[in-house]
This record gives sequence, structure tokens and C-alpha cells, in this order.
Amino acid sequence: MNQKIKWIKNQMMEKQEKVSIDFLSCQEISKVRQFHKSFPEYSATPLRQLNDLAAYLGVAGMYVKDESYRFGLNAFKVLGGSFAMAKYLAKRLRRDISQLGYERLTSDEVRKELGEITFTTATDGNHGRGVAWTANRLKQKSVVYMPKGSSLTRLENIRAEGAEASITDLNYDDAVRLATENAKKYGWVVVQDTAWKGYEEIPTWIMQGYGTMALEALEQLKAVGVEKPTHVFVQAGVGSLAGAVQGFFASACESDRPVTVIVESDQADCLYKSALANDGEPRIVNGDLATIMAGLACGEPNTIAWNVLRDYSNMFASCPDWVAAKGMRILGNPLGIDARVISGESGAVTAGLVAELMTNPDMAEAKAKLGLNEKSRILLFSTEGDTDPVKYRGITWNGEYPVPSI
Repeated sequence: MNQKIKWIKNQMMEKQEKVSIDFLSCQEISKVRQFHKSFPEYSATPLRQLNDLAAYLGVAGMYVKDESYRFGLNAFKVLGGSFAMAKYLAKRLRRDISQLGYERLTSDEVRKELGEITFTTATDGNHGRGVAWTANRLKQKSVVYMPKGSSLTRLENIRAEGAEASITDLNYDDAVRLATENAKKYGWVVVQDTAWKGYEEIPTWIMQGYGTMALEALEQLKAVGVEKPTHVFVQAGVGSLAGAVQGFFASACESDRPVTVIVESDQADCLYKSALANDGEPRIVNGDLATIMAGLACGEPNTIAWNVLRDYSNMFASCPDWVAAKGMRILGNPLGIDARVISGESGAVTAGLVAELMTNPDMAEAKAKLGLNEKSRILLFSTEGDTDPVKYRGITWNGEYPVPSI
């Protein structure tokens, strides 16, 4: 197995008229955040300023958005699912989302008007738990399908939210197809961040939901005197999170947007391969997609997100599992007085990549192309905590997936 990090500079940004990112503007995402604020559990997750790590790596600032605190669910995913489900209900009720905060949506009057609805999704864990949690809060039902190899801990966490959940013998993308087929058969509502022809509205709403995290991060940076990051590293599975973050910052910062790097597992690097093809069209990766980065084990891009990433991102990187493991150990064992960030496999790969870029001579060319130097202020999103505690300890305590001698 190839243990090297692969990367490619995006050559497609100037090839065509850029896709509109108005749906991820500050104005639109402020409305989304207003909805999230209506939940009793809402609070902005911490932005950790890791000054000692920044000094060690030779940059001006390292900032990590710690999503392990989101709604008590240990991951960011609930932001997308909850907003999309609320938008769906608002459309069904023929009302604007601004009129339907948490209290209104959970009222007996609205529940009676809507009747019984079953939401379904495919997930490695975090998204499914967010859908199950939201359905439970909205007094509705949920059915969740997980790909083969999924964590039993994550399965039980989903069931604890009241969902009917099971681990299938399918990969992620085939589990999505199963959820879609059963939704048609039983009249359920699919809540998936993978977009395809005829299924684009809900994935768009999910991307907008993720925007709350990006808006919080920008406001938190400004609160510590940083007008904007110079660089943003964001991980990608189908690309919905990455597209949301990319679109938000490109809209908020316009022509002075941060340099953005999209980071994937090398076992599910559909966006990297799409950039490699350099023709503007998304590519699909098939197979088992066997990676510890379960949240990134997706082989088919969200086409809406791909268009945003194609037009605005600077670089795509494909990383072996050891890069994520290194990131977990770096964030979990802080330097000096830096805060500790408990980051799971999918949450930490960007930290591992930044460390390699700044310290590994083999990454010097990529570092130079990104303009990383002592003036750089880097924003990362730790999208999950230890959602599989046994795996987390195996990596951080027992040294699983060590940095290879290459």
C-alpha cells in the first residue's frame, strides 16, 4: 500500500465561469444559525488557538474549531441534518423556516398538522446520529443504515436516539442506494448529503446547515484580532462539509479568500481523482473504501459541492490513515499551554497534513505552492471527538497507524 501523501494543485479554477455560491453567503448562513440557536442545546463550539503548536510548526497561528462539543453529540453533523429536516417540514407546512424554530416545530399543533414522518439515511455514524437525534426531538421516526465495518459503539449511539438502525454488508454509497430504495417503497424522506440528479434540494440544505460552523469560526477569529485565516484545511467525504466551508469563506472574503486545501482519505479520494482528471467532471471511487477515517469513506461526490470545490479550492490532498493518526496524537497531546483537542479519525487528518507540510522535506513543493510561511494563519475543523473510544485509545495510547519510515 502506498504510504505517501498525494496532492495536486487545482488547475480548473480559471477554466470556466464560477458556480454561484450565494446560497452559502453570510446573509444566508446567518439565517441558518438563527434556526440552530432556537435549540436549547445550542452554543458555539470552541475555537482553540494553539499558539505553541503554531510556533513549533513555524506559522503565525493555528486555530482548531472543536466540534466535539456540538449539541452533546460529539460531532458537527447534526448541523446539516437538523436544518435540512426543518426546511423540509417548513416546505411541507408552506411556511418560512424563520417562523419555525425548535419550540414551534415540536409543538403538538405542528406535529398534528404534519402527521407521522419517517426520515432515513445512510451513515458511518455521526450524520445518522444527528438525523436520529433531530427526528427524536421533532417527535418523528428515523431509520438508519450503516456501511459494513461500522463501529458498534456508533450504532448503539444512534439507537439510543430512538432510531431503527443496522449495519449492512454494503459500502457507504451502496448503503445510500438502499436507503433511497426503501424510502421510495415505504414513503420515507431521505436525508443525505450526497446529491444526484433529481435529489439536490436536501443536500443543499445540509450544506447550508454546516455553514453555521464556518460562520462561528470566522466570528471567533475576529474576536481574537484575526480578520480572516490565510489558509483553510478542510476534510472531505462526499464533499458537502468542504463545499460549505469553501463556499462560505469564498463568499465572505470574496477576492481575498483564504487558500483552501481539500483533504481526503487515499482509500476514498474521489475529489482528488476528479482534480487529477482536470476536466471539471466528478469521478467515482469504488470498492470497500477501507479507511480508519470512516466519516470520509465516501466514493461518490456530492455534485453540488464538487462544483464549488472545483471553482474555488487551491489544492486537493489524498492522505493515508497514518496522517489522521498523527493528527489525533498531535491534537490530543498539546505543546506548552495549548488546549487539548480530542479529535477522532476523520477530525484530525488536516492537523496531520499541516504538520507534514511544515516539517517534512518531501512536502516542500506543496508547502511552497500553498505559500505556507511564518505569516500563515491556519484554520482547521476537528469535526468529531472520540466517537469510537476504543479506536481512539488504540491509536493515541497504543500507537496504531504509526508514521512510516519512507
